Amino acid sequence: MNESALNPISINRRALLQNSAYGFGGMALGQLLASSLGESSAFANSANGLGEGTPVPGSMGTLHHAAKAKRVIFLFQSGAPSQLDLFDYKPLLNQKHGTELPDEIRGGQRLTGMSGNQSSLPLVGSPFEFKQHGESGTWMSDQLPYTSKIADDICVVRSMYTEAINHGPAVTFMQTGSMFPGRPSMGAWVDYGLGSENENLPAFVVMTTKDQNSGQPLVSRFWGNGFLPSEHQGVQFRSGADPVLYLSNPQGIDSQSRRSAMDALSKLHQMQLATQADPLVEARIAQYEMAFAMQSSIPEATDFADEPEEVFELYGKDSKNPGSFAANCLMARRLAQRGVRFIQLYHKGWDHHGGLPKGLPNQCKATDQASAALVQDLKRLGMLEDTLVIWGGEFGRTNYCQGKLTENSFGRDHHPRCFSLWMAGGGVKPGIVHGATDDFGYNLTEDPVHIHDLHATIMHLLGVDHERLTFRYQGRQFRLTDVHGEVVHDILA
Repeated sequence: MNESALNPISINRRALLQNSAYGFGGMALGQLLASSLGESSAFANSANGLGEGTPVPGSMGTLHHAAKAKRVIFLFQSGAPSQLDLFDYKPLLNQKHGTELPDEIRGGQRLTGMSGNQSSLPLVGSPFEFKQHGESGTWMSDQLPYTSKIADDICVVRSMYTEAINHGPAVTFMQTGSMFPGRPSMGAWVDYGLGSENENLPAFVVMTTKDQNSGQPLVSRFWGNGFLPSEHQGVQFRSGADPVLYLSNPQGIDSQSRRSAMDALSKLHQMQLATQADPLVEARIAQYEMAFAMQSSIPEATDFADEPEEVFELYGKDSKNPGSFAANCLMARRLAQRGVRFIQLYHKGWDHHGGLPKGLPNQCKATDQASAALVQDLKRLGMLEDTLVIWGGEFGRTNYCQGKLTENSFGRDHHPRCFSLWMAGGGVKPGIVHGATDDFGYNLTEDPVHIHDLHATIMHLLGVDHERLTFRYQGRQFRLTDVHGEVVHDILA
């Protein structure tokens, strides 16, 4: 130990880290040894913020209680699908079509700047036909012909709500538990807490539907690691020859050469760690090793050649088109089979401020069949019982028209007070509807579910107590649900 480290006046954070451990490398080695022996060390129990619990096979995480889900697939519909035209049947709106939203229903609630200055807020009924489906009798729009066939496999939550009223904060809230940028995403928290089931694939993978030039932008912070170590951020898969950017070897470089370069680089990093214990260096080593492993695992995972023709028929003709929503759903199933814990699909285009009678059917045609097929495919393979599938957006749409209501067209503004999503598998009760809204589809009347509650429930199904999965940052413990969130036990099987 050098003199400066002993001098209380000259000591600094870097010197403290350098001299107090050689530590992080030794701790990591201890974790790896414990993992190889099939044990969970005391450090492994505390380092990931989970505390004591049941060891997770194949990872260095622990469970607080028995998990019902091993993995999550979130089919995120960016832009906010209209619940009133898909899941929340309100015949009263058709009866009162064109009449004014009653003041007693609005209750003085705030509106966005896009419709808040309108002199009139005319109610608008759905132009689509609703019917009950399955033994459960769940009401759904005729724009969801495939999802209606799995009505008895899904749980429709009609009572979601949020405080966010604009897309950026609302999507950030849904993905990270905070409306403010900078927090870790759901997938990052799951990776941090539970680790990976496959050493050759990332635990958190993200895909976006290609060739969608309209709609709200999708930015990388939605799947970022925030203040968690960088190895927990989502890895984005893209369509084309290279699903992961810069993963392929440059021309003239073979796998053996790459391995030799990796070994040499690792030695340099270990030398740096010996003199400067820096968690960022350790994260970089882990990321390089993951990238090398992915060079062999990614081509196999992304090659659909071994899929039978009936699978493509199940997901729809677009499933052979790389980067389409249907192809991404099929890819999600393949990644789930290979142990990826959190798979996030983003599909833009649901922001129907105008032209909803034409725009919404187009979005349904692009997503309905493949969404339902994913549930059916997982069920066929015996994977649905431990795979949690979620479908939904960031908030709901208004029961009144934004802009001018015409005979053939209308739009709906943002509505955070209530919206719908559905969940399937992974320990969720099938064939039920949870929560309700008033006859105008404007306010919640039964069993409200906040975004924090949704996050708490997802974590619970994965075997994690959302209050105990924490990370210390800037002087306090943070968690996905902040200081909120209640598990929605009524929807658990």
